[in-house]
Amino acid sequence: MNAGMRESGTTLDPHYDTNGLITAVVTHAGSGEVLMLAHMNAEALAATLEGGEATFWSRSRQALWKKGETSGNVLRVVEARIDCDQDAVWLRVEPAGPACHTGAPSCFYRRIEDGRLIRDA
Repeated sequence: MNAGMRESGTTLDPHYDTNGLITAVVTHAGSGEVLMLAHMNAEALAATLEGGEATFWSRSRQALWKKGETSGNVLRVVEARIDCDQDAVWLRVEPAGPACHTGAPSCFYRRIEDGRLIRDA
């Protein structure tokens, strides 16, 4: 599909990078808080859209990864959006627990101040 149709058309046609991935931004459907950032391949995107729970591609394990598969902290997808050139996905979710593997509600639990990382209280 040409870029113009990808940007203005109504056909889902994700533009994957050379590794076959697109970026996925995940936010809390209620609060709008950014919970995490991950990557999806075509199989992960399809599983997410069909099953209603966020599934990603683990670059470190080179395998599909359904969020909460072992912890129970699944991310139920309320809405999925794609950006204008279809190379990034935004998932609005209802989390069943902490989104971060550290146990923090969000993976973005530290802010940068004066070159240091400050953990939120």
